[in-house]
Amino acid sequence: MAEYLASIFGTEKDKVNCSFYFKIGACRHGDRCSRIHNKPTFSQTVLILNLYCNPQNSAKSADGSHSTVSDEEMQEHYDNFFEEVFVECEDRYGEIEEMNVCDNLGDHLVGNVYIKFKYEEDAEKAVVDLNNRWFGGRAINAELSPVTDFREACCRQYEMGECTRSGFCNFMHLKPISRELRRELYGRKRKRSPARGRRRRSPSRNRRSRSRSRSKEHRHEYRENSTSLERYRSQSQDNDQREGRFGRF
Repeated sequence: MAEYLASIFGTEKDKVNCSFYFKIGACRHGDRCSRIHNKPTFSQTVLILNLYCNPQNSAKSADGSHSTVSDEEMQEHYDNFFEEVFVECEDRYGEIEEMNVCDNLGDHLVGNVYIKFKYEEDAEKAVVDLNNRWFGGRAINAELSPVTDFREACCRQYEMGECTRSGFCNFMHLKPISRELRRELYGRKRKRSPARGRRRRSPSRNRRSRSRSRSKEHRHEYRENSTSLERYRSQSQDNDQREGRFGRF
């Protein structure tokens, strides 16, 4: 009997524990769910609830109609948000293995940010500290998440462009970042560990890095020299337009 219960734990056959919470760390029924949400006491993954605000969902004019946000503006806005959160959390709490942002519209998933750290101790430290901070003028709500394998949490139909439930799907619709930013962010740990036999950047890649926009150069200087976040923001030309701003209570 014990072996059978263990084999069905967190699956649809489990009538006691919520399978959706086990797979995606969130449930559309919330506290009203008839099944148990087993919140982990330790995990590599931190869930920051409703952190990302998609401009395409919130951009409305005075008469209530939606204002137009181009795809290029949308991607730039999202890349800036992703980079700021990733860099802040990795520099402050520890190495990040994976970070994902939900593009769903359901209340239990909209804007959720999942950060999988390399070590459980770093995730625990992040939860404690983040819950005493704010971002973009809003208090941060962070918790440990049971999700460690995002392949099980993602909507396969969405990845193939076939999901019929659109943004209200109960599985994760993960919003992608640009390829250049992915290489830059996930290459940070390689630059930190040259003793592992990793190759240094080629001169051509360094030239490409130097040709980036002035705002990205400022962000790079901030990371390399460990200057304060407030000083970096004062140098940025679009300081007043940036939505992502970390702070403390």
